[in-house]
Amino acid sequence: MRAIRVHEYGGPEVLRYEEIARPEPGPGEARVRIEAAGVNFIDIYHRTGLYPNPLPFTPGIEGAGTVEAVGPGVTEVRAGDRVAYALSLGAYAEYAIVPAWKLVPIPDGVNPSVAAAAMVQGMTAHYLTHSTYPLQPGDTVLIHAAAGGTGLLIVQMAKLRGARVIGTVSTPEKAQRAREAGADHVVLYTQSDFEAEVKRLTEGRGVDVVYDSVGRTTFEKSLNCLRPRGLLVLFGQSSGPVPPIDPLQLSTKGSLFLTRPHLMHYVATREELLERARAVFQWIQEGRVSIHIERVFPLSEAAAAHRVLAERRSTGKLLLVP
Repeated sequence: MRAIRVHEYGGPEVLRYEEIARPEPGPGEARVRIEAAGVNFIDIYHRTGLYPNPLPFTPGIEGAGTVEAVGPGVTEVRAGDRVAYALSLGAYAEYAIVPAWKLVPIPDGVNPSVAAAAMVQGMTAHYLTHSTYPLQPGDTVLIHAAAGGTGLLIVQMAKLRGARVIGTVSTPEKAQRAREAGADHVVLYTQSDFEAEVKRLTEGRGVDVVYDSVGRTTFEKSLNCLRPRGLLVLFGQSSGPVPPIDPLQLSTKGSLFLTRPHLMHYVATREELLERARAVFQWIQEGRVSIHIERVFPLSEAAAAHRVLAERRSTGKLLLVP
């Protein structure tokens, strides 16, 4: 089978399109014929070694397709099932071995590309808005990178929860995309100081929660945007890791809260995984949440997809198709 392999850490050029043996499922595993694989920032962290894996490896943690074979003891799925999954390495390939408990049935009416695009970013938006900070009607939120794949979904789910949404973006085109998703106010951080705009829009109070996937370049001002006892949810670092922080800053800025969550801790059991995934798929089926697939690349062009994502030239989801 054809797959993308990483033999050494580095830039997009280390993503090699190679022929390797088709894997066989072991106990508790299933082999999935991949129809679409999601491209996520964590894939870049794996490629560069920021999040290291034993070399060589096949990147990609998100995919959708059809179960082709199952190993001993598998009861969750069977051959022929349409499934999607997240948080299992090896999706940049024609076939992937996935722990069966991580496979989610794809409902009728949802195609594999949408399913693949919805797993990581959809469930991330779900846990952020429903669990990390369960939004309530009347809450005001600040969402950075509001026109990105995850940002657009957070905007939509925040509106489903009744929140007032302030989003930050870099271009007028992205601002339009964020407004179409439901953002009440959009700040072009390339033209305005988002901290000053948030203070103006909240009459000096600050927001209840900041969802920040950007990291280094937004962190300090994100803290300044919070109301007393507000929460900064740092769930990514697209601009680089945040420097060490003195916890006393949280006190002096208003007894603030800071968390650095990860999806894997919010889908730690099959029951919770299915609950979140089913909610996302149901909203997609009902038209309450839309998935914007920005671009689909052939598997062989994985390096190009990484460049587009790293340079923040996308306003939605990027996919690879074998």
